[in-house]
Amino acid sequence: MTAASRLVIDRSKPASWRVLIDNPPINLYDPEMFAELRLLMDSMERDRDLKIVVFESANPDYFVAHYDVLRGAVMPDIPGAAPFTDWPAFVTRLSQSRVISVAKIRGRARGHGSELALGCDIRFASREKAVFAQVEVGMGVVPGGGATEWLSRLAGRSRALEILVGADDFDADTAERYGWINRSVPDAELDAFVDRFAARVASFDSRALEIAKKLVNARAGTATDAERWSSNQTFLGTATWPETRERVRHLLGQGLQQDGPFERNLGRDIA
Repeated sequence: MTAASRLVIDRSKPASWRVLIDNPPINLYDPEMFAELRLLMDSMERDRDLKIVVFESANPDYFVAHYDVLRGAVMPDIPGAAPFTDWPAFVTRLSQSRVISVAKIRGRARGHGSELALGCDIRFASREKAVFAQVEVGMGVVPGGGATEWLSRLAGRSRALEILVGADDFDADTAERYGWINRSVPDAELDAFVDRFAARVASFDSRALEIAKKLVNARAGTATDAERWSSNQTFLGTATWPETRERVRHLLGQGLQQDGPFERNLGRDIA
């Protein structure tokens, strides 16, 4: 693993890959992680043996903490790098891919961490250890990675508004009831549960899996590129407001993006 690496990809099972998110100390979503996700997507699309990919975290306290507010606009000189405005296109590739994507969530999945999970086809979470939040409004911006589109469809209008304008933390059982995730699973059972699911899917015919996903996408009404692009642009616009910049400076002073009490209790303490 190189110094810039954020993803560790286990390809030991040709039909079922495991993607370990590992960006210490709190698994921030940063430009390097985006570059690696885009390269991963290229590999997924090329490999005809692959049927299912499981995303999980190396850190049991953080699935992905949130967007890196200090470096989010940086364009690193590495393969796969792209501006944040390319995120909607990445989500479209993931959601339309013939490969089934699963998020196995332990720890905090806030902001863009929640949006990465929402971009996956299926989400299973630790009942005791998973925490979900869309904290953007509490930081003076709006979600720019798909949360508005996904949650409006999955949770409905009123619950989506509760999540977005409340900017608070949700446990896995509540997230399951709201449709945010597929299932809340006892932590001691989560690994075996997801392993069984992935092995089961990997044993089925690729063509049947691909057609089933295409049919569900057509009937479920997934968000359009235009909708995601609009939210992405709105997020970038709100990030330039002087009030937002001042609020972000204040939150950084409180301990945002550091592994400490403020970041761990962000949903509670951001207000």
